[in-house]
Amino acid sequence: MMKLRRAQERGHAEHGWLDSWHSFSFADYYDPEYIQFRALRVINDDTVEPGRGFGAHGHHDMEIVSYVLEGALAHRDSMGNGSVIRPGSVQRMSAGTGVQHSEFNASQSEKVHFLQIWFLPNRSGIQPGYEEKYFDDAAKRGRLCLVASPDGTDGSVLIHADAKMYAALLEEGERVERMLTQDQHAYVHVARGNASLNGTPLGAGDAAMLSEGERLVLDQGQNAEVLVFELA
Repeated sequence: MMKLRRAQERGHAEHGWLDSWHSFSFADYYDPEYIQFRALRVINDDTVEPGRGFGAHGHHDMEIVSYVLEGALAHRDSMGNGSVIRPGSVQRMSAGTGVQHSEFNASQSEKVHFLQIWFLPNRSGIQPGYEEKYFDDAAKRGRLCLVASPDGTDGSVLIHADAKMYAALLEEGERVERMLTQDQHAYVHVARGNASLNGTPLGAGDAAMLSEGERLVLDQGQNAEVLVFELA
């Protein structure tokens, strides 16, 4: 059975410098029906004003993935990493025993739009870690490109979680199909544009949850960028 979650049903926080939509309970937003989906704990759809951002703060025992849609995001952390990620780059930070980091809009003139995604780790107390990889549009065009996985398959970033994260770019005439096994669940999130999932139209920010043994068909894309999470 497929369960829909429309974009406007998400939690919303407007802080002036930050416009944030929460797919799951986060900060002041709480919904007992949407605490998490399997190991997927957070999808925050964040737009940050030029030169603004999140100052240094700490995390532990969480797998954090940043996925930039527009603009440039500057990252620094207590492990000594510093980089600017742009569309196509996927950044993974394993908080493990504890890490401090900051995320700022790298531009003084343009907004940055990105997804902050958290996974519950499959084991606690690991050594903190960082990884960043780039996936060009060709790798995602009309297909599911694996960008994060528990074993780093196909050049994906490695997350210590029972989850796989795929990205796809879809236009009219392109179609993606995938069959979930009996021990898999899926969460589909439309990051931008429009697409159809199993015949149901979805727009930017819309999401759907699918159960074990179901077929997932994405098509009718219009400038669509879609993330698919396969979860145990």
